Amino acid sequence: MKNKISLLFIYLSLISLLFAVLLGCLASFQYIYPNALTGILSFQMLRPLHVSMVIAWIFSSALAGIYYYLPKIVNRPMYSKKLTYFHLQVFVITGLLILYSYFTKSFGGREYWAFPPYLSIPILVSWLFLIVNFFMTLLNYVLFSLSENTGFMKTRIPVYIWMWSVGILFFFFTFIESYLWLIPYFRENIVRDIMVQWKSYGSLVGSWNLLVYGTALYVMDKISGKSISIGKMAYFLFFLGLTNLILGWSHHLYILPTAKWIRYVGYAISMSELLILARMIWLWKKTIKPPEKGKYYLPYLFLISADFWIICNLVLAIIMSVPALNIYTHGTHITVAHTMGSTIGINSMILLASIFYILYDSKIILEEDKGMQVSKKGFWIMNVSFFIFWINLIIIGVLKSYYSFKGLHHQQIMNLLSPYFIGFFITGICLFIGVLCVVFPILNKKYFNLFS
Repeated sequence: MKNKISLLFIYLSLISLLFAVLLGCLASFQYIYPNALTGILSFQMLRPLHVSMVIAWIFSSALAGIYYYLPKIVNRPMYSKKLTYFHLQVFVITGLLILYSYFTKSFGGREYWAFPPYLSIPILVSWLFLIVNFFMTLLNYVLFSLSENTGFMKTRIPVYIWMWSVGILFFFFTFIESYLWLIPYFRENIVRDIMVQWKSYGSLVGSWNLLVYGTALYVMDKISGKSISIGKMAYFLFFLGLTNLILGWSHHLYILPTAKWIRYVGYAISMSELLILARMIWLWKKTIKPPEKGKYYLPYLFLISADFWIICNLVLAIIMSVPALNIYTHGTHITVAHTMGSTIGINSMILLASIFYILYDSKIILEEDKGMQVSKKGFWIMNVSFFIFWINLIIIGVLKSYYSFKGLHHQQIMNLLSPYFIGFFITGICLFIGVLCVVFPILNKKYFNLFS
């Protein structure tokens, strides 16, 4: 049976993903020809556009999963169907207003939220709709279970419920925290301002990571037919995710006068979380038999890909954590590679696994569909091109650090790096082609008829 609100969020998420990658390609093109799009799409405009579309992709695809999976978990509909549609409508309208503000060069925010601060109000309102709907659905389920004496209290709650619950609540509060810079007490003290900014944005990432990791565990449970989400390792991952949400941001504070142990704790927590998630996916992979792979082959492939990218990003992050190296690499394209590895390599692969699982489960697509052969080819194009893209970013970062250490000025460095920027752009185009191949069969009406 189709869950239309979930499918609408999926449709929105895939459109956001395509535009996010396309805008990233246009931004990389400006490294080769800085004045090529001046007056049309300057880099100052492309960056917030790209970031906003990435965030829209992450949240809309994660919400698609939550709105699809929760009713199945509790075996009852969401508390309020109206609230789900209000959430979607406010989400879309606010997104369009944000895009309009960028095109009219009306900025005013920071980091991920470069739009005018007043547009944060409808985002908070839409998130309140989610909070009420999600927790009232759970509460009704608990009350029903107690009234029917189903033994609910004697069973262990799957960890993805805890992950989604904490991720949803913490996002609301850390989103508010990210706007404390509007208060003069924070804004007028540079150390306090930077500290709160990094803390809030680090916790925001921790919040959506819990939504994504919870989604991964749910899909892994369903594909394997086993309940790995109630095991000790799953709960340990949740504990690390929660701790990372609270403290993991601290490893960004090299430039502030903070105690060294704070930085080390932040890195240890972040790296442990990735290590445990990688371990869980690896162990889960061994439980899947060939027929089960065939049934949900694309979700399986994307989860295995996420595991590969977790290891790659983990190795890079450990190298970046060395203080003597971080002094030279922080803020270079190595940092960009780390961010892209997390966003595309880990989160996006998990979310694509979730989307394909939902579409398989809803009978929107079937394994034997010709379009799925295109998506499978797109998977390989996407991953191979992204790996070359990622390596290219690291090389650019290393060379930029080296040339800066040699005392070359910015323009000299950019000229020397121009061949790598060309590679950066070409692999970005290949990545876009791969993503297009993955999502086009879904967006095609033949496979994705929302209104039938």
